[in-house]
Formats: sequence, structure tokens, C-alpha cells
Amino acid sequence: MRTVLIYTSPARGHLYPMMDVALALRDAGYRVVIQTLADERERVEAQGLEHRPIADAIEALVLEDFRGTHPLSQFKLAFDCWLRRAPHEIEDLEATVAEVKPDLLLVDVNTWGGAIFAQREGLRWAMFMPFCLPTSDPMVPAFGPGFAPPAGALGRLRDTAFRAVLSVATRGELAGLNRLRAEHGLAPLPSYEDLFLQAPLTLYRTAEPFEYARTRWPEGFAALGPGLWAPPGECPDWVHDLPRPRVLVSVSTEIQNDGAIIETALAALADEPGSVIVTTSALDPSSFDAPHDRVRIEKYLPHAAVVPEMDVVVTHGGMGTVQRALAVGVPVCVVPWGRDQSESARRAEVCGGGTFVPRNQLTAARLKAAIHRARESREGAERVAEGFREAGGAKRALELIEQLFSAEAAASRVA
Repeated sequence: MRTVLIYTSPARGHLYPMMDVALALRDAGYRVVIQTLADERERVEAQGLEHRPIADAIEALVLEDFRGTHPLSQFKLAFDCWLRRAPHEIEDLEATVAEVKPDLLLVDVNTWGGAIFAQREGLRWAMFMPFCLPTSDPMVPAFGPGFAPPAGALGRLRDTAFRAVLSVATRGELAGLNRLRAEHGLAPLPSYEDLFLQAPLTLYRTAEPFEYARTRWPEGFAALGPGLWAPPGECPDWVHDLPRPRVLVSVSTEIQNDGAIIETALAALADEPGSVIVTTSALDPSSFDAPHDRVRIEKYLPHAAVVPEMDVVVTHGGMGTVQRALAVGVPVCVVPWGRDQSESARRAEVCGGGTFVPRNQLTAARLKAAIHRARESREGAERVAEGFREAGGAKRALELIEQLFSAEAAASRVA
């Protein structure tokens, strides 16, 4: 029996998008070990998969890029965190691989140490990426600020300039990573974009038309559509009794100080017909007041079961929530709060699946208007859902992983 080790960064938003692939591997007869957040043991093992915790030292290094005041500072904070985690990831994998002896190592793109370890050891390996691809292409805007796709020479100049500034802003972190790579006998990476292009296969958890078309996809990239696994849960009966239109307001499961989205949405929708459901996730639900009995405020609800019952989803722009809604043809209104969220917001707008309200323009009046426009975007959301279905998902991932084994077996026979 072949063994696959899946190694994630300490975030559910990076574990859950790969659970469908893990289950497909399990069903195909592979032994699957997932090294991830310690408190996800029960959920992982309930699916017939093996769980190992990532090192405490890694979980202690919390991503705080939301503290940045603009995309460049957020990038630097994220890169610094990933760099500080990398030595711990290498030690973590040294111990696990010695014990588990995987035939394939599948690492999170944000685990810089995971990539170093795989390359140093000459392992059979692949990456997975649960956020939008940041590499350059003439058809794709510079990554980070949520720019619209370039239109003509001025748009391309804008993108070239921002990429150059980003390269300068992050060169300290890249230099630190290259020093670590040199310590392990690896060549330096020429640019920050090369962080995402190291593996022979990358399982990319989105697809067109949500993702932009490109003139050329990087070698080894496979756009599979989103991974939408979620812990089991049923839609509460009371949801079906709520009047339409139904609006779900959802913020991040990671601390981002994004409560202003909830407060503004409650104000924007206070006099609107229909009903509102708020899930506060990392925030305390008692911090928010329901203006009337058609508003329900909960800490958590099973989004996989609740989202299909909605008419629109208002969200901070996490890839999981945005793609979950679009995958069932529910349009979104995105108020990005940080990280890659401006990118998912702009893509939702460009593909016709929803609307985009920049954080610095958030007012009750603007949000109300954007929610109204989003409700008219169901046809675009349904086009995205069809694109996701056609991308192949976990079934396609399994095919590509098995091709890795087949190609290496063929090469060894020739040798």
C-alpha cells in the first residue's frame, strides 16, 4: 500500500480544501496521513485518515498580516511569518518522514520549509495551493491590491510597477529564505514568484471562470476547482422558516478584526425585507445586536448546508466562503479585509458572480447597494458553478497523482 503524507500550514482554510483529495486517495487504496492542526485530530480520524499534529512551535507563530495597513505591508507580515515557521517545518518533517516513510509528500504552498525538505531529500512530492496564483501573466493583474484585469498599456504598466515594488518590499524575506535553502544545499530562488513554482505538480484549488484566463499556465499546474469538504452538519430547521430574500453575513474563522462587516451589514439591511443570518466565527456573537426578529446571530453554522439556502452571501472574501457560495450558484458581496481577499473579491466581480466593496469604502449605503446588485448576479454565479464542476476536482487530482507514480516507474524502467 502506498502512503501519502499531506502537510499543511496551521489553518483550517488550508486543511479543508484538501480533504476531498485525501478521501479520494483513501478510497483508491492509499494510506493517507495528514499532518495539520492538533485540534483537527477528531475530524481527520473520523474520515478514516491518520492524523499527526504539526509542531507546537509552528502553531505558536500566528499569521498577523491583517495588521498591515496596505497590501505591501500585509505581504511582508505574511512572508515573515512563513519564513519564521520554515526551520520548524523542516524539523517536523524530518521526524514524520522517518517514521511514516511516505511514497508521496504533498505540501501546502505556504510551508516554505516543506518545499525545502522535499527538494533536499529528493522525495516524490507535489504542492497544493488554496488561494489565487500570484505569478505574472499579461492577462492577469498584479497580485495583492485587487486590481481589475489590465486594459491596454496603462494597465500593464501599473502591474509591472506594482510587481517591481513588491519584489523590492519582500527582498529581505526572500534573502532569508535563500540563506535557509543554502544551508540545506539548495539553489536560491530568483524571485518571490518562484515560491509558487517549485513542485513538479501543483494542485490548484480554483478554476475558470472564477480564476482569470492566462496566456500560459505554469508547468505542472492543475486548476481543479475548489475543495469544498466541510465537517458534517445539517441546516437548522429554522433557516427554512426565514423569509426571502435570505442574506448570510460571514466573517473569517481566523482573527482579522473584521467585525465592521457585520455591523455595517446589520445597519444596511435593518429596513430591508427578508432575513439575515450572521456567523461571527472568531468574533464573540454577543458583541452584535439583532435589530429585529428576522436577524439570527450565531457563532458557527454548517456553511456547507446553509449556503445553498441563501440568496446572497456577504463575506470578508476568504476563498473558502466565496467559492463555496459560487459553487452552488449563490452570488456573493465581498468586503475584503486583508490577505488574498481583495483578489477573490475582484474575481467574483469580474466573473459576474457578485460585487466588491473595498474595505476603505465600506458604508451602510454602499453595502446595501452592492447587496442589491449581487442578488442580480445569480446567472454569473451559476456559470462559475458549472466551471468548477468541469474542472475535475478530487477525481482529477487522483489521476494526476497516479500519473506521477506511473511516470517515475516508466523512467526507472528506461534507466
